[in-house]
Amino acid sequence: MQYHSLGRTGLQVSVISYGGIVSAGFYDKVHYPQLDQNASDRFVSYAIEHGVNYFDVAPSYGNAQEQLGFSLRPFRKSVHLACKTGKRDRTGAEKEMLESLKNLHTDFFDIYQLHAVSSMEDVEEAFSSGGVMELMRDMKEKGIAKHIGFTAHNEDAALRMIELYDFDTVLFPFNWLMHMSRGMGTRLLKTAKAKNMGVLGMKAFIERRWENDEERQQSPYPKSWCKPIAVEDEAFGMAAMRYALSLGADTLIPPGNFPSFQFAVEHVESCLLTPYSESDQSLLEEKLQQMKGKEFF
Repeated sequence: MQYHSLGRTGLQVSVISYGGIVSAGFYDKVHYPQLDQNASDRFVSYAIEHGVNYFDVAPSYGNAQEQLGFSLRPFRKSVHLACKTGKRDRTGAEKEMLESLKNLHTDFFDIYQLHAVSSMEDVEEAFSSGGVMELMRDMKEKGIAKHIGFTAHNEDAALRMIELYDFDTVLFPFNWLMHMSRGMGTRLLKTAKAKNMGVLGMKAFIERRWENDEERQQSPYPKSWCKPIAVEDEAFGMAAMRYALSLGADTLIPPGNFPSFQFAVEHVESCLLTPYSESDQSLLEEKLQQMKGKEFF
């Protein structure tokens, strides 16, 4: 495993991070009995053994906090733990934050993030009187959060967030399809790098949106919000990872299932040794042409 500096945070993070949904045995109102505490323990042990040192989770990920928190107890001092709040008001966010600290068996977060900023209304609410940003500032001052950041799916809203506060990190979809077809993330990446923010990439290993719920539930990856690239398609998966890394992401957080995470861990060294190439570009352009006329993003 190789490590990158996460912007100005001073943290050295593994190029592949662990998405907490991997540990969830209950998610989106669906139980996965085979993914119990023992499974989470195995997944986390695998991650630690392979040098992964950044773990990201949120209260909205089913029972991921409870299972991941228990699995991480022996390793807490040697890893970086990131959590989030989806609340926009200070009171609701503080309650959620305290529950997260308890469930994750820790007294601080290396990074605490405002979760899923999707609109200008989200931004306005977060920065309003009594909004969640009051809590975020206090957490950083008190050391409950060593660094604070946000996650977003809307580039305009993300840029507005950065205008209003000097965040330490941003987690955003740096996906081959969305970037190649729409340039999504280009402006944000330029701004974040200019401010020396840590840049975390999600959806790098995603092929497209699910066509419907039936396709999702019948797939090997029902916990993933979008359709991951099949682990059997090694060339496609590696090209997509190389693409996101070539854009400048400091670390990639694979989809929330263990096979995708394992693929990323086992192939990241090759991706770094052989950077994004013309053959990768040709492959992704071919995949992009296959998406023409389909509104998957």
